[in-house]
Amino acid sequence: MAAPHTDRPPATRPAPAPDASIGDLVGEITNDLTHLVRTEVDLAKAELKEQGGQAGQAAGLYGGSGYATGLALALASLAAVFGLDHVMDRAWAALIVAAVWAVVGAVLYVTGRKRMHAVQLTPERSIDSLKEDAKWARHPTG
Repeated sequence: MAAPHTDRPPATRPAPAPDASIGDLVGEITNDLTHLVRTEVDLAKAELKEQGGQAGQAAGLYGGSGYATGLALALASLAAVFGLDHVMDRAWAALIVAAVWAVVGAVLYVTGRKRMHAVQLTPERSIDSLKEDAKWARHPTG
């Protein structure tokens, strides 16, 4: 059986008595399985909480990129348009500045998207542990 993945030390119990009844043995197996399932659920919760934090950070990057892009677009665009107005027609200057900020926004979006795709919401360690437990349950003696 796989070791529990919690901070609690594993429970130590004496071996069942040789004259234990079938009911006692079934009761012990039921208790062991209940403890195992609870431990695995706790592990899955911990993994999902960790991954959820990473997803929250990635979502914050999405929001931050939108806000920063909006402010930059509004303020820097005005300055750039008025600066380029000395060299070319104001309409062309505004169009060029808008294209530059569109590229900046696209780069920020792609970066946030890559980070969001890196987040795994599947509790891999719990799944691996459950597979080991299932193997042990099929062949407990070896």
